[in-house]
Amino acid sequence: MKATQNPPTAAEVTPADLLRMAALYLRRHGWTQGSYYDIYEPADYLTPPACAAGAIGIACAGHRVEHFSQLDPDALADYLTALGVFVDYLDTTAPVFFIDEDGYLLDEHTSPYSWNDDPGRTAEQVITALESAADEWDSLRITGGEIR
Repeated sequence: MKATQNPPTAAEVTPADLLRMAALYLRRHGWTQGSYYDIYEPADYLTPPACAAGAIGIACAGHRVEHFSQLDPDALADYLTALGVFVDYLDTTAPVFFIDEDGYLLDEHTSPYSWNDDPGRTAEQVITALESAADEWDSLRITGGEIR
């Protein structure tokens, strides 16, 4: 390489990449409901079954984190963006609305936590939703072979 050339930069990891990594994590290590990780696994177990949000956290950090607040600033930004992409996908495909006793809408977005924890939910539905959200993110950003 000549001194006037710039070295190649690392490829940017997109929210779609992180969602696919989370789906792959769930395929390999299992899925759980009710908490980020399977509560029956010890805290030092490196690859416990995870919920959708827990798997996204692992994809962003590269290791188990008990809460997203433990992520460094860059990983936290990636986590919030990937989770936001997932919520946007759920809002359009599987909306869950919470109405209070007076009939007022409490939350206008589908919670990935309550969606994941629905008793009728399956691991395959969660994995498919993560992969589909990634595909949608990619499709919305690619026009004529170029990323916009």
